[in-house]
Amino acid sequence: MTGAFHLLGARRFLPLFATQMLGAFNDNLFKNAMVLFVVYRVYNNEQSETWFSAITTGVFILPFFLLSALSGQLADAADKARLIRIIKACEIGIMLIGAVGLLLAWKGLLIASLAMPLMLLALFAMGIHSTFFGPIKYAILPQQLRADEVLGGTGLVEAGTYIAILGGTLLAGVISVQAAAGAVILIALVGFWSGRQVPAAPPIDNGHVVDMNIVRSSIRLVAATLHIPRLYLAIVAISFFWTIGAVLFIQFPPLVKNVLTADKSVASLFLAIFSVGIAIGSIAVNRLLGSEVSARYSTPSVLVMGLFVLGFHVTAVSWAPAPEGTFFTVRQFLNHPGIWPLLGSLLGIAIAGGMFVVPLYAFLTTTVPKSQAARTVAANNIVNSGAMVVGSLIAVGMTLAGLPVENQLLLAAAMCLVSAWLAWKLHKACDDVVCADTEILPPTV
Repeated sequence: MTGAFHLLGARRFLPLFATQMLGAFNDNLFKNAMVLFVVYRVYNNEQSETWFSAITTGVFILPFFLLSALSGQLADAADKARLIRIIKACEIGIMLIGAVGLLLAWKGLLIASLAMPLMLLALFAMGIHSTFFGPIKYAILPQQLRADEVLGGTGLVEAGTYIAILGGTLLAGVISVQAAAGAVILIALVGFWSGRQVPAAPPIDNGHVVDMNIVRSSIRLVAATLHIPRLYLAIVAISFFWTIGAVLFIQFPPLVKNVLTADKSVASLFLAIFSVGIAIGSIAVNRLLGSEVSARYSTPSVLVMGLFVLGFHVTAVSWAPAPEGTFFTVRQFLNHPGIWPLLGSLLGIAIAGGMFVVPLYAFLTTTVPKSQAARTVAANNIVNSGAMVVGSLIAVGMTLAGLPVENQLLLAAAMCLVSAWLAWKLHKACDDVVCADTEILPPTV
């Protein structure tokens, strides 16, 4: 990544990078340990499994929809490093609750009445944690990095996040539930320590007033951001991407179990490959663009992503299942005749997705003054979370309508066309020029 790897040795970047990675790792270790336990040990039909997968997605996303406006305002109005310390301290308490739920599930005690509610409560609280951390991790970059380092720093954060998702996902598939319970607490403690190393990032606009009314502030923030054409196009394009992502992530566990007839370690492998691909795409697009923030590669990237989704669909519908009543292990799965087209399509989806979305995130933080970057990211998170809820509802609706999970992939492929059109509109609006600090949000937000 041009001019970016040196940031990994800089205190103005490394502690933030490590803290974000640890948080993403913990999110995915906990969530996947919970989902895989329920899908493989509690439920035994595709509809219930899809429902639970959708519910966990919705529970995690809901705080982004409700609290992003507040989180963005706080990030612009307070020292971002101080907020990180508070947020990471809360993670320790959240994971203690989640660990109790996991241990009860392991023991088979009160699974429906207590263990699952505790796990879902912890997942909801981790959604709140991520809602407040999200605007900070992007908005702090223009404040602590040079202008020509922001795209590279954003790419590193995205790549690191998905490598962490890989680690958490893989670990959830191979360790026991009780081991996961201990691990999430330990990782939260390490994350709190790394968060304390982030250098001070005081507010740039000391006159900014925080509106604590989450409904009013959300409406004002989204309206004030989306009236700016370039931000509107970038946010809507990202939102369509995450709608596609929500559909795919909800489909993965039941698809692996019921169509590919593989065990839970293969479900973890799927999510891990997806994470690796996003990381590769994040690095690749930054190398292609250098230090320039541009949507030039976003349109072809998401079109290629759609083609890979089609390829994944074709391979899935022709898949030869395991013998009745059995599941493929990872070794058996990797020896399946259709494995390479399947994994190649999955990796291609993720790489193209990373190349599509990373420049758009960098675009959001370089098209407004630094004092308003967190609020811009927060507005994006509100719209993204709404889009992901829509994606979750679509996935559940298709399942209830009896549409086979492998055929639901066709909708994701079709939606790539809309994302491509939006990215092309954004590229034309910017005319391939970095639009830095040119758009100012109204003072009311």
